[in-house]
Amino acid sequence: MYLYIVAGLVLLVSLCFSREKTVRSLKIAARRFIKILPAFILMLVLVSVALYLVPDEVISHYLGGRNIFIDVILASSLGSITFMPGFIAFPLAGILLQKGVTYMVIAAFTTTLMMVGVLTVPIEKAYFGLKVTVIRNVIGFLIALTAAVIIGIAFGEIL
Repeated sequence: MYLYIVAGLVLLVSLCFSREKTVRSLKIAARRFIKILPAFILMLVLVSVALYLVPDEVISHYLGGRNIFIDVILASSLGSITFMPGFIAFPLAGILLQKGVTYMVIAAFTTTLMMVGVLTVPIEKAYFGLKVTVIRNVIGFLIALTAAVIIGIAFGEIL
């Protein structure tokens, strides 16, 4: 809610400084939003259908089991090999949270999803070389695990 208020206020300030640039920017944003809307809706529907078809017990068993560290490794591995844009991943994280998956596991999944790209290795390797690609992915994975542990501590899921 506060974010919408702040965004609205900043938009008003922008309008005061340059109405023409603000209107032009809003038009560009609207076109881009309309461009991604079909993909967003399709992915949201597919993820919702998949989560509906997969019983809560299966999700809870594999990502919300008794050993949170194994769940974090599994979620990190899944996130590393999955290719999903952020606008799908974060609503999915909310759904997983509702299904009983811990914050720590969700943090591991979403962070590796955004920072580690096993499926994009061939493209990265072509541009940056194998060494840089591997180093970037390993560092991203370690950062994701660190973030998950910090989230686990912050939310009282470990220690």
